[in-house]
Amino acid sequence: MDARLTNAELRVMNVLWREGEVTAKHICEVLRGEVGWELNTTYTLIKRCIKKGAVERSEPGFKCRALVSQTEVQRAETDELIDKVYNGRAERLFAALLGREELTAEQLERLRRIVDEWE
Repeated sequence: MDARLTNAELRVMNVLWREGEVTAKHICEVLRGEVGWELNTTYTLIKRCIKKGAVERSEPGFKCRALVSQTEVQRAETDELIDKVYNGRAERLFAALLGREELTAEQLERLRRIVDEWE
């Protein structure tokens, strides 16, 4: 992928990650319902995703397919956030997340298992 995706482009990608290969028209219909975008707005965003190498277009029917996985994008975005806001220190991000709200015992246990898997 050539560049970072904007929030609007991520909305297009979320449709593709959720639904797989679909037509551009279908993406337009979904995003009109979710965020009220007009057809031209969504087509412009799809074309930007294609230009960035995140989406592949095929014919017939202007079908779209994600070329990058949601996991890849999440990792890249998380790495950028850690570098930009937390000076490259993942533990600071983790501490900030834990400090935001009361976590249930189940959520804490899930986090412990995640940490244990990484050790």
